[in-house]
Amino acid sequence: MLQNTGKLAGCTLFITGGSRGIGKAIALKAAKDGANIVIAAKTAEPHPKLPGTIYTAAKEVEAAGGKALACVVDIRDEQQVGEAVQKAVDKFGGIDILVNNASAINLSGTLDTPSKKLDLMMGINVRGTYLTSKLVIPHLLKSLNPHILNLSPPINLNPVWFKNHTAYTLTKYGMSMCALGMAEEFKGRIAVNALWPKTAIQTAAMDMLGGEDIGKQCRTTDIMADAAYAVLSRPKDYTGHFLVDEDILMEMGVKDFEQYAIEPGHPLMLDLFLDVEAETPVEHGATPASKTPSSSSASNAPIESTFDAIRAVINDDVVKLTQAIYRFDLSGEHEGIWFLDLKSGSGSAGQGEPPVQADVVMTMDSGDFSKMFAGKLKPTLAFMSGKLRIKGDMTLAIKLEKLMGHMSKAKL
Repeated sequence: MLQNTGKLAGCTLFITGGSRGIGKAIALKAAKDGANIVIAAKTAEPHPKLPGTIYTAAKEVEAAGGKALACVVDIRDEQQVGEAVQKAVDKFGGIDILVNNASAINLSGTLDTPSKKLDLMMGINVRGTYLTSKLVIPHLLKSLNPHILNLSPPINLNPVWFKNHTAYTLTKYGMSMCALGMAEEFKGRIAVNALWPKTAIQTAAMDMLGGEDIGKQCRTTDIMADAAYAVLSRPKDYTGHFLVDEDILMEMGVKDFEQYAIEPGHPLMLDLFLDVEAETPVEHGATPASKTPSSSSASNAPIESTFDAIRAVINDDVVKLTQAIYRFDLSGEHEGIWFLDLKSGSGSAGQGEPPVQADVVMTMDSGDFSKMFAGKLKPTLAFMSGKLRIKGDMTLAIKLEKLMGHMSKAKL
């Protein structure tokens, strides 16, 4: 772990979405220096599926050595943000650092993104980041070493990062554009930077997206907390940078990245928006894993043989646990439509349209399909890297991973 230096002692950090996940990890890291932490988030009452509230986070901050102010804030509401900012100034005398951490995610295509979800992402990711920055900046300008840190990615115009989730991408890039513009606008007066993880980080959002087994492909929130601490400890002329957690920590002399792994030694999943070896997992220590040769037997095997193996592992228990019908629209060498019925009777699978409307439609290359069912391509990685498009119920899509686990054990 990156050692605390005391540079944030007495500083006041205003952190949006700081009740859990990366935001809370950054708060606790700064608290060890004796910093003042304003936790601006919506969760005042315990959530049935998500851990922590602004009040439990405040207690952890104080236990770590900092001072805390818990504020109920929906950053889409200008009045709530303004009131929280004023409370922070009244309690701590000013604000030195703003961490725009709050974010909403929905990885669906254009036709499958409800207006409500689009408005949520626009309201939190873009408008919320911009508005909170606007209201905090007058106070940052009075600080000796002010910082704004947006948790958003480098702006990457590779179409692969747009085609499967245009709405989410444009809102995260909106956060990045706030960093880009404000860094130039307030150059010499406020340091404004963006920080993004190289690998997937285990958070409540990641658990919901990837299912219960996704954790072992992730790092802990500690790596983002350490990276943020390194950035926020720098002088205000360090500005206008799009940073990746691992890179900034390597600059600080950190060599052991195993310490951040949920399961040391397990290959890690690269996060969205990063092209470097984006199609492969990352080995522990963040060295890209070797690519599976395209000439592998799984890649070239006819899809029929894959479905023979699928039929072999279908049973009443699988159907009972899954209760879903899947359609696969395959392209490439073995182009065609296939289905998997895990809802009716003892289940069935074959070529052509499913007997009734599918709950989930998966679109991908036939070679990648075979790799996925052979356990050589993780579904979550395939989805996040753009190899797999999913339409329909994401929860049911995740359930299919369990069947793939059986397939992998059978050494397809």
